Order: sequence, then structure tokens, then C-alpha cells
Amino acid sequence: MVIKMELEEIRRQIDNIDRQLLVLLQERMSYALRAGKFKQQVSDPEREQDILERAARLRLDLVERSFARQLLEAIFAESKRLQRQDRTLVAFQGEHGAYGEVAARKLVPEGAYIPCLEFGDVFGGVAKGHFDLGVVPVENSLEGAVTRVDELLTRTELKIVGEISVPVDHCLLAVDADDISRVRLVYSHPQALARCRNFLSRHGLEQRPFYDTAGAAKMLARDNPGAAAAVASRLCADLYGLKILAEKIQDGPSNSTRFILLSTEACQVESGKTSIVFSTTHTAGSLFKVLRLFAEAGINLTRISSIPGRTDPGSWDFFLDFEGSVKQAEIAAVMDRVKKVAVDLRWLGSYPADPKLV
Repeated sequence: MVIKMELEEIRRQIDNIDRQLLVLLQERMSYALRAGKFKQQVSDPEREQDILERAARLRLDLVERSFARQLLEAIFAESKRLQRQDRTLVAFQGEHGAYGEVAARKLVPEGAYIPCLEFGDVFGGVAKGHFDLGVVPVENSLEGAVTRVDELLTRTELKIVGEISVPVDHCLLAVDADDISRVRLVYSHPQALARCRNFLSRHGLEQRPFYDTAGAAKMLARDNPGAAAAVASRLCADLYGLKILAEKIQDGPSNSTRFILLSTEACQVESGKTSIVFSTTHTAGSLFKVLRLFAEAGINLTRISSIPGRTDPGSWDFFLDFEGSVKQAEIAAVMDRVKKVAVDLRWLGSYPADPKLV
């Protein structure tokens, strides 16, 4: 019995390492795709030889040099195959499996999805050409606007070329546990833990805050701490080989996040939705004058939000989303009138609307 238990533990550790290897390979391939943006040709024999020579200098007694060489050469070949595909690189904030990646996969089904640490990295990477597109959240049905993204939108030259609403359905994920009774600790972002408080309390689960929902799932797959689980997306279960112990465990009403797709090139659409940002003069009724123009034209506003101006203390930047495209004569006419009463009007883009958000 003791020998059997020891064998099971050894196999469990092997399974953990196999998961880690595959997750690291995924990350390695994403960096290879990013490197392809800076290379004039896919193959780089000199660099490959340098990597092989460095690997040969490692004194690994259980990994034969011939095996290490074969493994690295196979990785090189796969990296070059991916680079030749010239897939669209889509950046999102968070670890693989974040809801931003869920949105990216729906908006760009054939893309390659690249995680970024901060929202600013998404904006900056797309602007510099490191990524083809970027996906960021702009508002949540319960929490409201994402302030940091709004701040970046006030000064970016990028254009919005798409949108999608993603349900935030949290799952309880584990590595080995077959049911919740074997779980004692739960890791996730504090916001996710708060939204699942009733479920977690009902099952007597101790909450451990983590920097990111997907990051918690990744850590779980990598370290497999005993009697532990993570609250994260269903996609995390697929990416990290985790078991789903329970689905839709969030408390209260349904929750969704609206994501937008960013590009250096504007989208050419005859209808859909338009986003703008502007400020107003410090006079009574200045915002009303802008809003009245849309009301008089019968244009439906789908979002109104504001943030304090960053360059002029006491001023405000206002975001408006409304139905229609600047390609439509009536929309173009209203935009011309808005320019006369608003300050620093900027068109963020006209793009296909998500039917769930109209």
C-alpha cells in the first residue's frame, strides 16, 4: 500500500511537470510569433546554432545532449512553422485564460493571442506594430467603466474596430480534486472572490487573494498546492488541464463585460456603432448642448461616461457611444454640429455592433 501511494505521488508530480512544460511551450511560441514581427526572414541559423551550443554546455546528467538537441530542433521547426502562418497577433491584458482572451478568441477566431501585463502594454504594442490588434475591457455590467482604459482612450491614435459582450461566468477549478469536499483553499483575484462570496462561504472555503483569475489557474496547474482550487474562466480549465468542479458560481445577477477591438487602421462600415470622446467649456449647460444635438437627430446613445481631464484640472472628458456610422449622412451632420460646441472632439471609430449591446 505504501509503495502504491508513493508511485501515485511520483506520477502526480510527473503530471504537474508535463503541464508546466506545455504551458512554457505555449509561452515560448507566443514570443516566437512576436519576434517574427522584427525579423526579415523566418530562419535564423546563426541564432539557432548559438542556442544549441549553449544547451550543449549544460551538464545535465539525465538529459543526453543528443536528446536535448533533437528537442530544441523540433521546437525551432514548430516556431518557424507558426511564423510562416503569419497569424494575426491579438494582445490582451492578463494571463492566458483571462476573460480578455475569451473576448479575443471570439473577435478574432484565427488569431494568436498574446498576454500583456498592463492595459498600457496593449495600447502601446498595437501602436508600435508589435501586435496587429488589441482587446481591452471598457465597461462591466456591475462595476461600470474601466477607468484606466478610458484614460488611455483619451490620448491614443488607435481606432475601435469591433466590440463584444462576454459573460463573466466564474468556475471553480482544481487539479486533482473530484469534488468540492476535497478543497480547502481557493485562489483568485479579490474581485472574483467577492462576486462568489456566497458560494465559497456555503462550502467553507478559505479565500486567498491572487493578482489575476487566470494567473491563479496557471499557478494551480504549475504548483498544485494541496487541497486548493481557483476561481477563473472555463477557458482556463482547457488551457491548463484543470477540472471544473462547479460552474457559474458567482452571486447575484448575471454579469458581463464589454470589450473593444483596437487597430491602427479605422474600420469602414456603413452602419453599426460609433464612439467619440470630447470635453466641454466650463459653462452651465455645455454638456446638455452636445447631448441635445443627438436627441434632436433621433440618434440613440448606448453609453455615456466621464473621467476627470488629465491636462486641465476641473475639466472632464466625456465618452459617447451611439448607433450609426460616420459614413451615414445624418451621423456625419451631427458630428459637424458637435465640433462647434464641444472641445477637442475625437472620433474613436465606427465599427460593427455586437447585437447583444444594441
